[in-house]
Amino acid sequence: MRKNDQALVKASDFALALALLTRLPVHVSSFDRGARAAWAYPLVGLVLGGLAATAGFLGHWLGFHPAISALISLTFLVVLTGAMHEDGLADTADGFWGGWDPARRLEIMKDSHIGTYGVIALFFGLSARWLALWMLYEASLAAAFTGLLAAAILSRAALPALMASLPNARASGLSHSTGRCPARTAWLAAGLSIGFSFLLLGASVFGAAALAVIAGLAMARIARAKIGGQTGDVLGATQQVTEIAVLFTLIA
Repeated sequence: MRKNDQALVKASDFALALALLTRLPVHVSSFDRGARAAWAYPLVGLVLGGLAATAGFLGHWLGFHPAISALISLTFLVVLTGAMHEDGLADTADGFWGGWDPARRLEIMKDSHIGTYGVIALFFGLSARWLALWMLYEASLAAAFTGLLAAAILSRAALPALMASLPNARASGLSHSTGRCPARTAWLAAGLSIGFSFLLLGASVFGAAALAVIAGLAMARIARAKIGGQTGDVLGATQQVTEIAVLFTLIA
C-alpha cells in the first residue's frame, strides 16, 4: 500500500463509504482504502437520514397520517441501502441460532435462502423501527428529523468499532475484502457521530450514545461467542440493532 493510502483521512473516503454502504450512483476508482474510509460511515448516515427525513416530510406536507410518513422514511432507508443491513440482520439471526458450531453458522449465513429466525428478526426489526419513527412523527416533525439523523449517524459509527475490535470470522466476503479497520479510524468515526448528534439532540445525545454502545458491545460479544469474529452480515445486524436502540431511547 502506498504511503499516501496510510493517511487517516482522504477526500475520496466519503465517496468510497457511500459506494460501500448505499446504492447511490457513486463512482470510485479504487476500494483499496475500504477499511480506512470507515471514519466516514457516520457521514453516510447523515446523508441517508437526511434523505429519509425529507421523504417523510413530503408525506406530512401531503397530509398523510404520521404512520404513513414514518413508513415512507423507513422505506427510503431500506431502498437507499439496497436492504444491505436488513439482509445482514436476517442472515445473522439464521446463522447464530440455526447452527450448532461456528463452521455451520458461517455456512448458514452465506446461504442465500432465508430461514425462520431471519424472517422473525426482519419482522421485529422493521416493526420496531416503524413504530419508533411513527411515535417521533406524532411528537413533532423536529423530533422525527433529529431522531432519524441521529439514529442513522450513531448506528453507522458502530460498524468501524466492530471492524477494529473483532477479527474477520471468514477468509472471504465483503468485510474481509474491506479489511481491518485501524483503531484511530474507529475513534474518529465515534467522535464525528457524537459531534453531529450533539448538534441535533443536545445533551440527549449522551443517553442515545450510551445505548448505542451497549447494543454494539452486546452484538460484538455474541458474534465472538458464536463465530469467533465479525462478517459483513454481523456488521449489518449491528447497524440495525443499534439504530433500534437509539430510536427507542429517543422516544422513551
